[in-house]
Amino acid sequence: MTKILTGGVGKSEVASAVTELRLPGVEVVVSNDMDAAMQLRAGQADYFLGSCHTGAGASLGVLVGLMGAAACHTFGRTVPTAEQIEALLGEGRTVFGFALDRIETVAPALARAIAVRTA
Repeated sequence: MTKILTGGVGKSEVASAVTELRLPGVEVVVSNDMDAAMQLRAGQADYFLGSCHTGAGASLGVLVGLMGAAACHTFGRTVPTAEQIEALLGEGRTVFGFALDRIETVAPALARAIAVRTA
């Protein structure tokens, strides 16, 4: 089972967007930055999807500090391609941030790519 944590301003909306996909083998849990960092570091969770107004600040601030920049990526207000997402996952990125107005496109794209990788 792959565990995806959500956090930031739109954490409930991100969780809903991913849960609605009904991806087999994917569990989605609403969290907060500190708990998410602790769970990721302890191997109790696999990915974090964070959202804020810009997608570049509050969505990942704590996680960048505790997990390191190499584990994190922010899309900001952009919408990534499937190839960009796959490349980031291939690099070992596990923490992603994006803007609130991109939840409906970015969260499902990330979740689908994660589900394919971990199937």
